[in-house]
Amino acid sequence: MNADSQVARVLPAEQADLAAEVFRMLADSTRVRLLWALLADEMSVNELADVVDKPGPSVSQHLAKLRMARLVRTRREGTQVFYRVDNDHVARLVRDAVYNAEHAGPDLPLHHHGDAAALRPAGQGARA
Repeated sequence: MNADSQVARVLPAEQADLAAEVFRMLADSTRVRLLWALLADEMSVNELADVVDKPGPSVSQHLAKLRMARLVRTRREGTQVFYRVDNDHVARLVRDAVYNAEHAGPDLPLHHHGDAAALRPAGQGARA
């Protein structure tokens, strides 16, 4: 390994801090569930509140934090605001975290069966 490749592997402190903030946002199971629901399609606060079985105001607070961390983005339609995962990197991070958690159980994880769609919340498609 030469010196140039070692320098490229050094992560600047600011970048590490930003990555740690992403993990801090994902350290809450409600936020993970919200992001998981958003993998399939954009949804309103009320729809998300139903999916995670939490009150709307609580879901709004979680979504505000996820938005500030740039993990979700919004689209306004009239008086309703729709949320979606910000980008493919966020989607991949959430999927990988959930898939990794599956490995804690004794059975072969669903994503190894090629049936990852079974992990999505009911009523949501295979998009994302």
